[in-house]
Order: sequence, then structure tokens, then C-alpha cells
Amino acid sequence: MAVILLVEDDALLRRDLKQLLINDGYSVNTAADLKEARLYSGTAAATDLFLLDVWLPDGDGFDFLSEVRKKSQAPVLFLTACDDEASIIRGLNLGADDYITKPFRKAELLSRIRANLRRSEVVRESRQLISGGLVMDTVRHEVRLHGKMLELRPAEYRLLRIFMENPGRLMMRGQILDRLQEETWEDAVEDNTLSVHISRLRAAVGPGFIETVRGFGYRFKEEVREDGYRKGTM
Repeated sequence: MAVILLVEDDALLRRDLKQLLINDGYSVNTAADLKEARLYSGTAAATDLFLLDVWLPDGDGFDFLSEVRKKSQAPVLFLTACDDEASIIRGLNLGADDYITKPFRKAELLSRIRANLRRSEVVRESRQLISGGLVMDTVRHEVRLHGKMLELRPAEYRLLRIFMENPGRLMMRGQILDRLQEETWEDAVEDNTLSVHISRLRAAVGPGFIETVRGFGYRFKEEVREDGYRKGTM
């Protein structure tokens, strides 16, 4: 499943686009401004495609594009009402892959996303998230701790993936539940059972990884690096 980061300050459009992309089979992270988008910068390699608005409340998408290109060669598509030639050329010169002006047809947007993902020719043959002795293979859906396979329930696996894709970031309970509901898993998770699943996950991976921020949520305390990319065809 390809992961898309959508950066759009219009709340209604952001909500509608997120649902459109989820319905088309993508996993979607969203941000309303550059500050929020930068929360995902530390794991830029975890993103397969970026959808960026040009003009944002705290800057412009060109700045974020430059930051992304230092860490990732994933396709970057601009979504904007600004269609002047100078802006288009600037975006392309900075490394953007496509430029889609508003308003646009949903079918066209999805078609361009698919085309850019194909052209990127990036296959995650064995994408691994690694934190010390904890290794998650997101393709094989396996988790090992110091080489020993962990038997995690689907909900606990998904929780761990959310945490490891957002190291150091405070995850509110509501945010975690929203992310869990984006995909269908064998174990349903509700607010009153989230603490139980996190407790089981802690027991499996051991102390020191997941921190409780009382009154707010949880944080994955340790650094995470990513391995296992190769070039190929989609």
C-alpha cells in the first residue's frame, strides 16, 4: 500500500481528498501547514508520494519541496490554484514531478498519482523500520526483537507501525484511533480498548520504547531508521 502525504490548508478539501485517496487504496497522512508537514520529514523515506499545496499559512510548498528532495526522491505533485508559468517552472526546477491546478477532476488526479508512482520505479522489497534491536518488516508484516519473532495481534502490529513511523512525535489517543480506522484489521480497536492493546504491545517489545504522556497520549521514545530499498518496477 503506497503512503501519501497530503499538505493542504483548506480543511474541507483536505478531508475530501484524504477520503478519495483512502478509497483508492492509499494510506494517507495529512498536514494543514508546513509546521505540521515537517513532523513527517524525519521519516520522509516512509512516504511514496507527496501532494503539496503551493501557498500555505506559514510559507510555501517550494520550501518544503527543497527539504523533501534532500531526503527522498518520491514523486512530488503540486496542487494549486496558482497556474502562472513562472510558478510552474520554479516548482519543476526544484524537483517537482507534476503540477495540477485547481479545480481538477478527481479521476484525473488519481490517474496522475498512479502514473507518477509507476514512473518512480521504487519497490519496497523489504522495507524495515529499525530501532535498536527492534525490527519491523512492513512488507512481510513481521516484527523481531533481537532476532526473535514477536507474535503480535493485527491491532498491536498496526499500533507499533504507527509509533515507529512517527518517532518522537506525541500521538494523541484520537489521532491513533483515526489512523487505526483507516485500514481494516482483524482486531477492532475502540477508545476503551486502546490502553489494553498498548499494554500488550509494551509487554511484547519491552520497556523503554513507548512513553505515556499523561493526559495527552503516547510517544515512541527511541530513534528509528529505515532500510531495505531497492530500484525496480511497480
